[in-house]
Amino acid sequence: MAEQKATNITWHEGDITKLDREKFLGQRGVVLWFTGLSASGKSTLAHAVEKRLFENGNLCYVLDGDNIRHGLNKNLGFSPEDREENIRRIGEVAKLFADVGVVVMTAFISPYRSDRQKARDLMPSGEFIEIYVKIPVSVAEQRDPKGLYKKARAGEIKEFTGISAPYEEPENPELIVDTSELSLQESVDKVITYLIKAGVMSEN
Repeated sequence: MAEQKATNITWHEGDITKLDREKFLGQRGVVLWFTGLSASGKSTLAHAVEKRLFENGNLCYVLDGDNIRHGLNKNLGFSPEDREENIRRIGEVAKLFADVGVVVMTAFISPYRSDRQKARDLMPSGEFIEIYVKIPVSVAEQRDPKGLYKKARAGEIKEFTGISAPYEEPENPELIVDTSELSLQESVDKVITYLIKAGVMSEN
């Protein structure tokens, strides 16, 4: 799906650069890529971080896996090929948000290392921050707020990550947040501490 089909096209550079937009907004445009199993708390954590950033005066936005599948990626399923295309598209969208100067957060299972690496490769060094929202499958099954693990175990959902489809853990993420051991507040604090040290946000 990623094959270039359009011909006779030219990339146009504008007069306003990413640095100009960052100076205007008073912040860095970066991608916070939350990855982990279903029910690990990716979306909950991303939105809680978004709230903290917004209260700090940062322009930010969460691209959530389920939400994106209602629109941009509604024609994609959960086969390995569709998962790859899902992450390819969101990587490109996240890059655009970061280029505007926004702190963009993505909350996707994104189970394959190669797909996450492709998203990382779209960004300059230091502007892609992979956050592994870690949780044992057993704990995720206990939470199971959408009842997906139960359906997967019953064979009602095919190719379900962690049960009938693989999840490849990040090997060198910028940050690991174990939500089976940390509360939501502690998890947010851990992310914010990293962002302050990385110069993404200021300490008020």
